[in-house]
Order: sequence, then structure tokens, then C-alpha cells
Amino acid sequence: MNVCFNVKLIIAIIQPHHLESVKTALSKVEVFRLTIMDCQGFGNQHGQTPAYGAEDFAGDLRRKIQLQIAVNEEFVKPTIDAIVEGGRSGTRGEIGDGKIFVVPIDDCIRIRTGETGPDAI
Repeated sequence: MNVCFNVKLIIAIIQPHHLESVKTALSKVEVFRLTIMDCQGFGNQHGQTPAYGAEDFAGDLRRKIQLQIAVNEEFVKPTIDAIVEGGRSGTRGEIGDGKIFVVPIDDCIRIRTGETGPDAI
């Protein structure tokens, strides 16, 4: 394991209709590598949305998009700021805009070459 591996995994859950604006904001801060997954869930509102809100996906669950982005320490704040900029509804945001989690990464291994640590990111 690489002891000086100072990389974070940013996991963001966003509204599907904000995906393109988040990708655009990320590219402005030179973050180009990400994994995108469809997911579903609910938060404090237990899947209830206002009349203008999201589509039903599976009962009380709401469709969301999960982004996973591994970044070096200096890219953590710009990445978070870009996700907030692209993922927030309006200037103040709305219920259901999503969440961002920042998790430390112990190591990374590129399967093709066997590279580890920052070289594998």
C-alpha cells in the first residue's frame, strides 16, 4: 500500500436532469475522469416530492445519478464547487438536489499496467 497516497473519492448523488450541467462545470475545473451510475433512493422526504418534482421510479424511490470521481487533494474543493454549481437548482437549491461524500482512498491499482497510487489515477 502507498503510504503517501493523498487521494479522495468524491461520491455525488444528483438529480438526473443536472448531469450535463455538472459535467460542464467539472470540465471547467479540468476534472475529466468520472464514473456515472443510475441509482434510486430517498432522503429526509422519504420519496415525497412537490407537484413540480421528479418522476416516479419505483414506488417511493426517486431516480438519481451517482458520480464517482477520484481526485488528488488539490482538486477536492474545485470538484465539490463544480458539482454544487452544476447540481443546485436555482440560486438557493431545492429539496432533493443531492449530496456529496468525500472518502479517503488507501490505494489505486490500474489493472492493465499494474501501476499503483497517483500514477494509477
